[in-house]
Formats: sequence, C-alpha cells, structure tokens
Amino acid sequence: MEALSPDIRLDALWRRGCEFLGCRYALLGGAMSWVSEHNLVAAISNAGGFGVIACASLGPDELAAEIVATKALTDRPFGVNLIIMHPELDALIDTCLDHGVGHVVLAGGVPGRAAIARLKDRGCRVISFAPALAIARRLVRNGVDALVIEGAEAGGHIGPVATSVLAQEILPQMGEVPVFVAGGIGRGEAILTYLEMGASGCQLGTRFVCANESIAHERFKQAFIRANARDAVTSVQVDPDLPMIPVRALFNNGSRRFLETQRQVATRFRDGELSQEQAQLEIELFWAGALRRAVIDGDVENGSLMAGQSVGMVTREQPTAEIIDELIDQARSVLAARAIPRAG
Repeated sequence: MEALSPDIRLDALWRRGCEFLGCRYALLGGAMSWVSEHNLVAAISNAGGFGVIACASLGPDELAAEIVATKALTDRPFGVNLIIMHPELDALIDTCLDHGVGHVVLAGGVPGRAAIARLKDRGCRVISFAPALAIARRLVRNGVDALVIEGAEAGGHIGPVATSVLAQEILPQMGEVPVFVAGGIGRGEAILTYLEMGASGCQLGTRFVCANESIAHERFKQAFIRANARDAVTSVQVDPDLPMIPVRALFNNGSRRFLETQRQVATRFRDGELSQEQAQLEIELFWAGALRRAVIDGDVENGSLMAGQSVGMVTREQPTAEIIDELIDQARSVLAARAIPRAG
C-alpha cells in the first residue's frame, strides 16, 4: 500500500484546529502588545496561519480601528485577544461582536460564564488559556470552545510549568475541545511533536517579532536576533506580600528598573500610601509603558524586551510567509524521513 504523503499526514494531524480556526495551517500568532497589530496579524492570516490582534490596554475605539485596518489587509479569518481584567471588557466584547470578529481569545485569568456566553450567543468562538488541567476542565464547563496551554518558556507573562509538562498533563485528558500548545516553540519539528501528542495546533509569538511586516523598532528586532535562549529570563518578585505574575524578557537596564520600581512601590505599600491592590496594579503598569518604549521607540536599554526562550531561533528578519513556510517544511521533512526505508 502506498504511503501517505507528508502533506496529507500533516493535514490530518491538525485538521481539527484548521477547521476550528478556518485557516490553512493551525498556527496562531501569539498576541504580543504593540507588535501584534494589523500589519503582522494580516500577514500571518494571509500566509495561511491565524493572526490575533493584541488588544492589551486599547480602548473600544482603538480596537475598532485595528479590526477595520486588519480587514483592509486580509479577507481571511483572524482573532482578537482581550484581557479579562480590562476595565472596559464589556465594551471591548461589544466592539468585537459589532465588527464580526469570529474568534476571541480571553486572557489574563479565568473568564466567567457571563463573558463567554455573551460572545457565544452572537456566534463568536471563545478561546482561553489553561495553565493547569483543573483550570482546563473548569473553562470547558464554563463554555469555552478551545484552549491554549502555554508553558513557562513563553515570552511576557508566564506560568510556572514547562510546555512539555503541560502537554503531557492536559492533551490526553481534554478531547472535548481543540487544544493549542504554546511556549518555546520555534521550529516545525516541535509543532509536529505536539500535534502527534494530540494538539490541534500551536501558537507562536517570539518567532514572528522579526517578521518584515512586524512594526517593532529595528533596534528591538536586532536585540532578538543577537539573543540566545538563556538571555530570556524571568522577572524576580521583591516583596512576598505583593505577588506578581512573572514576566520573561531579555535582561537589560529595564529589568533592573523593574526591581527598583518594585522596591519603591513596596515601601509606599508598607507606609500605608497604597493598598495591596493599588500597589500590585502600579507594579503591573510598569510593563505597559516599558514595552512600548522598547517596541515602538526602540529604547532597548530601558524598555522591556519581552521574549520567549525560542528567541535563540530568531536569526534574521524574514517575510511572515517565509517563516510559516519554513515551519511547515521542517514538519514535512520529519514525516518524509520516516517514509524512507532504512538500508540493511
């Protein structure tokens, strides 16, 4: 019997993810603040993947403008990532629905049933992040249509568990919905591995930062190209009474400034100037401004260089379509090699 071609085998592995997203390749673009805007999002979708707008701190009007701008550049599906702690979450959901966004990724915590239901009642598919099996099950009970499991190798805000461990823990147990794997993925061989473990697709962020279509400042891109995996380190919590979500970024003066900011805020908290909630918010707000300084202004010394450990696999600027083609070719090569009979 004739062996199936690598293309057919790969298509079969991620068919569920492709059908769910409505794209050729079940590759989501990780939503990176200031980077995942309409130019890169449209480029990922046009290349056969699934681009995702990073709403982050945008207001409803700003998000609407991004959606309109993305639609002007692509007629293919894309999604929007919303942070559930955003003070205007309801208005942002309305913006997505009013502009016909088909998929919304709810991030930054465990979304409640009400937000999920509002989206689904208008035909929108809801994706959410699951950092543990128990949370994955809770999210499915709450009605999410798909999950992303993202390991500690990822850039930006991260959880404590490695991608490989999350995949082993969650993929065999969560057949009810499509599950996409993220965190530290930079090559097609890794994508294939997770697909064969049961994933419906993968999400990549760091790999797309140096795409030609990315508006990230040239100095920001060059910092990625020069970096090794070990340069992307996690932030350190200074005060045990002010817990924070760790952030993975390339270490620079901005990282040192974050430590000092934590110390200053902790002192004000101890002196009664700030409540615990106010202090934690002030610490968290550091990253929004620091990331913009690096990505947009090119201040790679004092800004935040959020990057996943796959940054060591970013070696040059490339068109988005070329990046995706490389990933697909790498996965196909493994499948093709298996079909070659061994000598002797």
